[in-house]
Amino acid sequence: MNLLGFDCSTASCAVCVVRSDGAAFEAPHAEPLAERPAHGRELLAAIVATLERSGIAFSDLDAIAVGVGPGGFTGLRIGISTAHGLALAHGTPLRPVSSLAALAAGIDSPLALPLIDARRGELFGALYENGERRWEPFALTPEDLATRLAGEASAPLAAGDGALRYREPLERAGLAIAGADAPAHRVSAAQVCRLAEGVADRAPEAVRPDYVREPDARPNS
Repeated sequence: MNLLGFDCSTASCAVCVVRSDGAAFEAPHAEPLAERPAHGRELLAAIVATLERSGIAFSDLDAIAVGVGPGGFTGLRIGISTAHGLALAHGTPLRPVSSLAALAAGIDSPLALPLIDARRGELFGALYENGERRWEPFALTPEDLATRLAGEASAPLAAGDGALRYREPLERAGLAIAGADAPAHRVSAAQVCRLAEGVADRAPEAVRPDYVREPDARPNS
């Protein structure tokens, strides 16, 4: 299967192409996790460049995998809108993937806690054990998360831009966090592709963002 995967849930845009022969081509991360996102400028250019490196054309793709969040609202809208446009233009099915599941897949621990900065002093996250989700996705303050984790028999390893932003209060609460430069803090588009292999094809209109909580901006009534 020729598969294009990408994720815009955090400031760092992630893109990967996996060819049917198993070769993977992952775009370099352009933005630091702490910087202002630039998905509108970078995503499509990264997709085109990565497809060229892989030798795959849009018409050769069997499916497009996209991270559906939770994460930054603007980034999710850009990523999913781009996936919709590409799918409709080329007649390619979509495969939605949880951004938290993709982040958890890169954490080298049986008990993984992916954490994405949700702003408003909160974290998006979920608890995974050996790749299986134990907690439903949540939006919690670091303090509320620490309270909830107090009931766990074993401490998970946390990673993600949320873990980096709130490292001090989380570590004070006893949570282990991956090293500051660990690749586990970034959502990997290669993991998006890998997880998408187990997802059924969807029509573009069936793929929507998983915001977990209400967006900050709302239309005027």
